[in-house]
This record gives sequence, C-alpha cells and structure tokens, in this order.
Amino acid sequence: MKTYFHIDLDAFFASVEQLDNPGWKGKPVIVGGLPGDRRSVVSTASYEARKYGVHSAMPLSRAVQLCPEGIFVRGRYRRYQELSSQIMAIFGNYSPDVTQMSIDEAFLDMTGTERLFGKAEDAARRIKAEVKKQTGLSVSIGVAGTMYVAKIASGLNKPDGLTVVNAGDETAFMLALPLDKLWGAGGKTQKRLRDSGLFTTADIYAKSEPLLKTMFGDSAGSFLYQAVRGNPGMIFGEEAKNHSISSECTYDFDLTDRYAIDTALMELSMNVLYRMHKEQVKSRTLALKIRYEDFTTVSVQETGDFSISNADDMFERCRRLFDKKYEQGRGIRLLGVACEKVYDRDIPDQKSLFDFGNEKKAKIEEAIYKMQDKHPEIKIRKARMLGN
Repeated sequence: MKTYFHIDLDAFFASVEQLDNPGWKGKPVIVGGLPGDRRSVVSTASYEARKYGVHSAMPLSRAVQLCPEGIFVRGRYRRYQELSSQIMAIFGNYSPDVTQMSIDEAFLDMTGTERLFGKAEDAARRIKAEVKKQTGLSVSIGVAGTMYVAKIASGLNKPDGLTVVNAGDETAFMLALPLDKLWGAGGKTQKRLRDSGLFTTADIYAKSEPLLKTMFGDSAGSFLYQAVRGNPGMIFGEEAKNHSISSECTYDFDLTDRYAIDTALMELSMNVLYRMHKEQVKSRTLALKIRYEDFTTVSVQETGDFSISNADDMFERCRRLFDKKYEQGRGIRLLGVACEKVYDRDIPDQKSLFDFGNEKKAKIEEAIYKMQDKHPEIKIRKARMLGN
C-alpha cells in the first residue's frame, strides 16, 4: 500500500512577506501589486485578507475595493524561490521521491519509510516542525494512500494543518466530504452537478460511470466517477520525472482574463527558469499544459533551434504555445510549463546568426541569479511581473 504526503506552503507569498515584516503578522497582506497599478492581479492573499473575499487571480482593483485596509505589495519572486528551495531540500531528507508541483506545493512518496521515521503521522509532524524551525513558515500536510486524497486532505485544516486518511478509508473519506471540497470540480461543474440533482459525493458515487459520462461528457464523467472513489489511478507530476523541469498551478477560480493568464505564465516561466539555473541545465523544448473547467486537458510542445536563453525568451515561447492551443473564452483551471529533455548547460549550442540581444539578457540574468543566491535580500524582478 502506498503512502503519499501532499504538502502545501500556507499562503506562501503572503506568509513570506509577514515573516520578513513582523509588523504585518495578523494583518491582511495581498501580494500582486500596489493600488493604482494598471491591470494587476492578486497573486496570493493572506488568510486575514481572504476573510474579506480576496483570492488569487482577482483583479487588484477589486481586492482594493474589498479590503481597502489591506497591505498591498509587489511580489519578490527570488525571495520566495529561495525559501521554497530550502523547504524542498527538507522534504528530500524524508523521501527519495519528491515531486515538486509548483513553488509552494509538493508530493512525497513516503512508502517504506516507516522504519526511519515511524508512523506517517509522526513523520508528518517532524516535517512540519523542521520547516517551522528552519524557516519560520508553516505547511499543511495531507496523508493518504492516493495522491488525489492526500491533496484534498492537505487543504482541509489550513493553515498549519495535518489530516491523515488511513489506508482503506479513502472512499469513506470522499463520501463524507461536502461537494464543494471535491478537488478539481470548479464553480461551473458544481452548478452542473446541482442542476442534475447531485448534491453530495454519495449522489455521484451512486451513478455508474457510463451514466456520468452521458451527463457530463467523457472527461468530466470519468473524473467524477474516479474522484469519489479516491482516484487511485491519478498520478500527479509524471512530467516532472521525465528528464524535465516543470511547474504547474491549479487556480481557485477559472482564469479567463488575458492579463491574468499572461501573469500566470510569467510566474510559471520564472519558476522553471530559476530551477534550471539551480540545476545548471538548459533545454530547447518547451511544453505547455492547459486544463479547462470541464477537466479537459490539452498540451502542446515545441522544440526550437536554440536553447531557451532568458526569461523574456521563455515567456514569449509560452505565449506562442498558448495562442496555438487555447480555445478562446474557456475558463482555465490549471496551467503548467515544462522544459523537456534538459541537458547540461556546458554542452555547446549552435549559435544563431541573429541574436537580438538574447545572449546579453541571459548573461545579465545569470549574474542576477548568482547575486541573489548569495544575497537573497536583493529585490530584482522582471518588469512584467510588477503589474504596471
């Protein structure tokens, strides 16, 4: 029987800001931009800000209306990445199989580690305590025999939560959940379920898979049938293990605004690019994954003649792939960016006859990365990330 931990870094960006600014503890902190920044969107809201209805991907102007007393800040991505890397290293001390899903989320396969760390609950408490001691931040952990159930469990008692679903109890756990806790079923799907007379997870469980496919389509119907049974076949992050470096994020609310989508793509690109810097690798192949509100997932990839050289280069390739694959007007639940077939950066590449300043940009960014590795307090960010 497998044992998985799903670990969330609680309200990560906002929590880092509160950590670095002790006077902000207990106050509503909203990361994404300053009041007056044109077309900015909320990246992360502290739990205090969420009580006002502020959430990620919300236009910043709306957040200002809902929480005028909030502390609004532009994000410091390098600082977040520094702490994320430190926390992921802690996870690596407990499991040889860590799948980092994004800057603030990871799965640990803890199967067979009982002799080293004791029962799963004890190991989870050790991880939480070590993260708190070394970084001052809290994490929430879900423990279960399937990745899907572990992911849901980690979100039930935030912040600083721990929820354990014992082996064999996955289906019972799912059937006891309120319908709005069914991960992956967004607002539109919730409405469709209610309109179809399905008000509980038990109502879904009682339907056959063919009937659910007839009611909701093949993708959504199959997902719902498996989800209420604990989704034992769902494996997260397989792309990240296939000689690639990836980052993905599931959004609490469907993304439809193009500025919010571009901001999300830039954040994912910056995450991947920094991890490539840390691992001293490069790639010519970029992949993009889009999951819509009805669970339909599409992906596209492109291999260029030259390796990805800098943040602007990666972002523009992401936008090009997005424009090629996106179905206009559909709400997006998840975005993922991956550099496939990574290879050692010391391997020489064919040089382009027309550089357009990319090599210079790459050298500048590399110098910034090295500077920030040594001095995390330095605050240098891509202008596109500021929301101006």
